[in-house]
Amino acid sequence: MKLMVTGGAGFIGSEFVRQGVEKGHNIVVVDKLSYAGDLKRLAAVQDKIRHYNVDIADIDRLKEVFLKEKPEAVINFAAETHVDRSIINPHDFIQANIIGTFNLLELSKNYKIERFVHISTDEVYGALGENGNFTEDSCINPNSPYSASKASCDLLARSYFKTYKYPVIIVRPSNNYGPWQYPEKLIPVVIIKALLDEPIPVYGTGKNVREWLYVEDCNEAIFVALMKGQPGEVYNIGSGFEKQNIDVVKTILAILGKSEELIQFVEDRPGHDFRYSLNTDKIRQELGWSAKTDFDTGLQKTVNWYSTNKDWLFEKLDLLKNYWGSIYKL
Repeated sequence: MKLMVTGGAGFIGSEFVRQGVEKGHNIVVVDKLSYAGDLKRLAAVQDKIRHYNVDIADIDRLKEVFLKEKPEAVINFAAETHVDRSIINPHDFIQANIIGTFNLLELSKNYKIERFVHISTDEVYGALGENGNFTEDSCINPNSPYSASKASCDLLARSYFKTYKYPVIIVRPSNNYGPWQYPEKLIPVVIIKALLDEPIPVYGTGKNVREWLYVEDCNEAIFVALMKGQPGEVYNIGSGFEKQNIDVVKTILAILGKSEELIQFVEDRPGHDFRYSLNTDKIRQELGWSAKTDFDTGLQKTVNWYSTNKDWLFEKLDLLKNYWGSIYKL
């Protein structure tokens, strides 16, 4: 199958591309290579894919790729994703996430692309208390510019199915982690700070809870949704492994043999959601998927990868030093 993968040089998208090549698909990557995009993630499959350095917010250039490649399906990973960045500069999130997704939907509809899979996030649901979880029918209630932009994309995608009968599928994964994640998210930030014996910033009391999903498992689920999912449907993708942020930090420190004295609690960020948790009965019962990687195994594999790929990690650190200072007030 010929697949157009937008954001295919990003953390989650690149894993999808690598899996897609292994499965024998014809892969076209569209990625403007912003700060979080990196073709090094695709080095192992670079001879088996085609990459276009195109911004999905640029509909004219995007149209050229559609006309040339004529994909059978579009899988949209392309997005600005970091909540902290969205608080500082929401404009970029509106352009990339909302305008970009609109362009993809419009072109895919017009050129009769057979299937469109939109990658959303559990953050569109908002926050939970200590109990319960979100189903696909839960209300959308975003609390940050990032999650609001992603919720807007979901509603656009839904409208294209309802209005034009265009075959859109939406997937909402929980927090991904694993190799190649850009070091602005919690797990790679903690790893790199610990390797450098630098203070590790933890928001508030560290008791916010996230559901952690290994990136390989996430993309296996996305492939299942692509091949077996029903148009117009939403599928939650979760693991069931919920952890307080502070416990994640302490586990990484233990793996690396580092002292918990490195932990430094910092002022909480605005609108920080307390807890996310997904009900995955639908994808498990209807499509036969469930996560395979337990959190301890996945985290150990992730720490091992970063520990043996320090050159890539420190290269990214050089780009982020000033940014971290502004975010975490260190």
